[in-house]
Amino acid sequence: MSGQLTGKRGLVMGVANERSIAWGIAKACAEAGAELAFTHQGEAFGQRLKPLAESVGSDLLIDVDVTDDASLDRAFAALEERWGRLDFLVHAIAFSDKSELQGRFMNTSRSNFKNSLDISCYSFIEVARRAHPLMAESGGTLMTLTYQGSNKVVPNYNVMGVAKAALEASVRYLANDLGRDGIRVNALSPGPMKTLAGAAISGARKTFKHTDQNAPLGGNATLEAVGGTAVWLASDAGACTTGEIVHIDGGFHVLGMPQFENL
Repeated sequence: MSGQLTGKRGLVMGVANERSIAWGIAKACAEAGAELAFTHQGEAFGQRLKPLAESVGSDLLIDVDVTDDASLDRAFAALEERWGRLDFLVHAIAFSDKSELQGRFMNTSRSNFKNSLDISCYSFIEVARRAHPLMAESGGTLMTLTYQGSNKVVPNYNVMGVAKAALEASVRYLANDLGRDGIRVNALSPGPMKTLAGAAISGARKTFKHTDQNAPLGGNATLEAVGGTAVWLASDAGACTTGEIVHIDGGFHVLGMPQFENL
């Protein structure tokens, strides 16, 4: 994929460590020639992110709290001042109280429901609104991350399933809003992956093993596969793709039951 993103500038939001899906995307985009900026929340995540950013030639790290309008305004003002435009954006931000990612969904608290939807879904709308003027002149691509727990019940995914369903609906509405300005909006839907966020869900190892054993392609997604898909969407090859939920799960989402040998 060398050179597919040469000359393009992208913002990656949500890298926690080198095993993050967001990092897999960032690494692939950098290898394809993109110039990158990153956001993080707080000093601790910033220190963890700095060597990763440096490894792909980036010195543009911005501390941002997606629940704070002023913080988001400062972040995009800094991007505008430094670059003047933005070609693609990766939103890999989600949150729920870990204690509520187990047991029954009906026990979701009002406060965690609001907080989970705010951070995991509404933040993408806020980000899109601010990215729009930086992409309006020459077009661009917005990407977010989802999971099939949005439309099928996955044990313990609970309120995150509802948040991802709202996020996927937001992708479709934003795709319609922004398409006239040449801005594409899509979601990547990998299967379960061994990330910091995934580990917060009770029983994550069983979910990973189940999909690994039953996916038609015989395994879960890799960071490289997710990164490659993001490069395609951000590149000129993805010029006519918008409003999509792109599955990168080895085909697991098409199954109606496990493989016979695993019954």
